[in-house]
Amino acid sequence: MGHDFVPSRQRKNAKSMRRAMTDAELKLWNELRAHRLMGMSFRRQVPTGPYIIDFACSAHRLIVEVDGSQHADAEHSARDEARSAYLKASGWTILRFWNDDVIRDIDNVCQHIVIAAGEACAEVPEKATEELVP
Repeated sequence: MGHDFVPSRQRKNAKSMRRAMTDAELKLWNELRAHRLMGMSFRRQVPTGPYIIDFACSAHRLIVEVDGSQHADAEHSARDEARSAYLKASGWTILRFWNDDVIRDIDNVCQHIVIAAGEACAEVPEKATEELVP
């Protein structure tokens, strides 16, 4: 993420998605933006490989997806599984929340994100941690 080539069409799609966020995405973004959640740095609508992910925290290799009811149907579910497999193979941890959960219980959603970020940090191999120390 970040330094990879992103086709201009995908970049435009991500930009357009940032301008047209769902109510649930906007509510979660207001909790995540500007390091508001435990000092973690999140980006929104990030082109990653062939996908545009809702929210990403690179430092913790954590992706947060906010899904509407259409993701419950078989076709969307299969695509979501393929997407998750691709992202996991790239070293990301993926959290998925339903729009309704974000709207009704944002505190619990944020708590799950913080816990997952802590678990992601615990999974970083010692050698990788040593490389980060100046």
